[in-house]
Amino acid sequence: MAYYNDIAKHSDLVERILGTTAEMLNTAKERHAMRRVYRTTVNELSELSGRELADLGIHPSEIKRLAWEAAYGTQAR
Repeated sequence: MAYYNDIAKHSDLVERILGTTAEMLNTAKERHAMRRVYRTTVNELSELSGRELADLGIHPSEIKRLAWEAAYGTQAR
């Protein structure tokens, strides 16, 4: 019986470790995707001329803020 209990405790520990690892990997994957959206948005808006930005109603100083909102939403940093 004691041997079985030790295996069960070990199994629970391994399961928790694997669950935590999977959660960390998912979080990293989500953050990477958000960074990619931010970078892509900044790059694409930065390639536009001042005239094109004006046509869109965007001032060049707003590019980073707009990219942040596109990637992470409107929550405070």
